[in-house]
Amino acid sequence: MNFKRKLLILFLAFIIFPCNALAYSKYLVPGGMNIGINILSNGILVVGFYDTKNTPSDLKIGDVITSINDKEVSGVSDMLTLIDTSNDKIELEIGYKRNGELRKTKLELEKDKDGVFKTGLYVKDTITGIGTLTFIEPSTNKYGALGHPITDNKTNIKFDIKDGKIFKADVLSIDKSTDFKPGEKNAKFYFDTVYGNILQNEDTGIYGEYKSNYDSKDLVEVGEIKDIKEGKAIIKTTLEGNKAEDFNIEILNVDADSDTKNILFKITDEKLLQKTGGIVKGMSGSPIIQNGKIIGAVTHTVISDNTKGYGISIIKMLESME
Repeated sequence: MNFKRKLLILFLAFIIFPCNALAYSKYLVPGGMNIGINILSNGILVVGFYDTKNTPSDLKIGDVITSINDKEVSGVSDMLTLIDTSNDKIELEIGYKRNGELRKTKLELEKDKDGVFKTGLYVKDTITGIGTLTFIEPSTNKYGALGHPITDNKTNIKFDIKDGKIFKADVLSIDKSTDFKPGEKNAKFYFDTVYGNILQNEDTGIYGEYKSNYDSKDLVEVGEIKDIKEGKAIIKTTLEGNKAEDFNIEILNVDADSDTKNILFKITDEKLLQKTGGIVKGMSGSPIIQNGKIIGAVTHTVISDNTKGYGISIIKMLESME
């Protein structure tokens, strides 16, 4: 009797405290089509300075302004409004974040000959660009894209997202890559054709809810890092319009211990090389498929040889997706 009771207790413990399991299905809808990306930062990012008599000394590139005179600001327009209605105050109290720490400083304004206040700051609150959809998770309708974070191109600082969306983007042309100079996709944006929102900006990519239609029958099994082998594979990416195509690559090395650069590969597809010269901007997020399994996404190019690039394991992306 005691033996049976012990078995029951162990069984219940197993049910109540299961081993950790990832909350995604074993099958994904692969992407490969380009998406437009627009994000609004949570605060105002300082990206540079220009000369005034009172260029601020406390603020640094990468600081995020969150308040002016104890009034919260969420974007550049808020900042301009508060400056315009400051009753000609020359000195403002600025609240800002640096590495997550809240700080305060004084910002002394300068009025030019036309009566316009000059702050000495270059600031930004939004980014618009192009990337590639990696996957849609059919059981939750969540998506992953890019395989790397969205950062400001001047400061290389990751944006703290307040709001964002992905939308339709058609590739019109491609500037080819040359050694030491990656090319890029040129696209037409359809801002009103929204595919989904952006809820996360992680080191492994961007994530959100996919709210447009897709074919849930087009499923590919998820490949673990241990499934990735040196040898032939394909990437799915878009060269024209919004139609994803398959292109041949060769996986050269697998690094399971890297945070984001798990797959080193070389493009071998002649059509892709003739069109792009290698990996180009806008290709980030292109899914990598090997032996019928989605194993990763394109993230980086090798600057000295743009026919080579890195990819992140699809498992790393799925682990980051809330």
